[in-house]
Amino acid sequence: MSQVSIIGAYNTKFGAFVEKNPETGEIQDTKSYYDLIIEAGRGAIEDAGIDPAEIDGIWIGSCSPARFINQEHVGPLGLEVSPEALRFVPTTRTEGACASSSVALYNAVFGVESGRFRRVLVIGVEKMSLLPTAEVTHTLACSSYWPEEGAMGMTFPGLFAEYAKGYMAHYAYRLEELQKMFAAVSALSYRNGIENPLAHFSKGGPADRLKLFTPEAILNLPPKGKGSNPVIADPLRLHDCSLISDGAAAVVLAPTREATAISQRVVEIAGVGMSTERLPESVRPNMHELIAGKHAVSASFAEAGITIADVDLAEVHDCFSINQILTTEALGLSEDGQAGWDYLAGRFGPDDRCPVNLSGGLKSKGHPVGATGCSMHALAYKQLVGEPIGLAPAGNKAPATGVVFNVGGSAATNCVTTLRRL
Repeated sequence: MSQVSIIGAYNTKFGAFVEKNPETGEIQDTKSYYDLIIEAGRGAIEDAGIDPAEIDGIWIGSCSPARFINQEHVGPLGLEVSPEALRFVPTTRTEGACASSSVALYNAVFGVESGRFRRVLVIGVEKMSLLPTAEVTHTLACSSYWPEEGAMGMTFPGLFAEYAKGYMAHYAYRLEELQKMFAAVSALSYRNGIENPLAHFSKGGPADRLKLFTPEAILNLPPKGKGSNPVIADPLRLHDCSLISDGAAAVVLAPTREATAISQRVVEIAGVGMSTERLPESVRPNMHELIAGKHAVSASFAEAGITIADVDLAEVHDCFSINQILTTEALGLSEDGQAGWDYLAGRFGPDDRCPVNLSGGLKSKGHPVGATGCSMHALAYKQLVGEPIGLAPAGNKAPATGVVFNVGGSAATNCVTTLRRL
């Protein structure tokens, strides 16, 4: 195990923090990238109960701020969390597509393990909604293998549609069966998300207004027009896709031996698994499972000395419905080829032995890509210290062990973290 622990965490509200003039098309920023960094960083330090001057290193994960907001050289922005206290602290920015801030977290863990750092602030952040949807799509496509994917017009819905097609073909499922599975996944995310006050689709949002809380409600949506569920990349439809969001999250790390002396709210990073798949989908040997993801799960669980039977809750990367199914299977919560049926049977809700995405996941909580990994860790931390944001597992037993499964790009970067409450 890493001997590094989380001692504080914070998650901003996720959403589209812009005002758009429907007549002119002008977009006004209402909560900036810079505001989000400061809010998340200050919130995590305050939650940890330490002085900002104790922070001796900062890592920031952000996917594509140069394209989203014309900002590179992001690391130094972390100093603005507390300029007087943090001036001269070393900062690093990491990029790993949608896993950018899990990569930041892992690098920070390695820094603490090296002995060079004792209190580290990790921030994940993205501001996506200033760009029109077509430009967001292009920006995200830059995280594909550009020569034969992005440059050829392939989008991320299209890349994950290839996994959906491969899954359907390998297990000989009919399209109607796959659509029911996907609808069950999305309905669970929407049910959980409306209970999360920080979610992009929280109470009063589109999913709540349309009451998309059952597979049938999603399947009955019209294919065109207002309130529809159109095909985005066959077989994926609109409600199989995660949201374009703005937001940030942060955690504070410390050596476990010191963390337990300064806080009663300590969650150990008990196991880290990071595995990278070849970037072009065309060279991958199959497209019905997350092979690299399974490697990451195995490494994380082995380091933590656990099996999936020991896990009390999971936050998985549901950028698209198919990926929630694939990550559920890669974790071992379902047999290969069976996760969709398990979701249809009502598994993985708050009353399940191991609930999945109590936060609402990327589908409902939102997916500001650079913030996602850190957000998953921050909200899992809150669950494990008995301060859940939104839903908590049913029953009287507090969760002790959680797992975060964050992917970057078309499941090329796979980060699996086992978290254990001390």
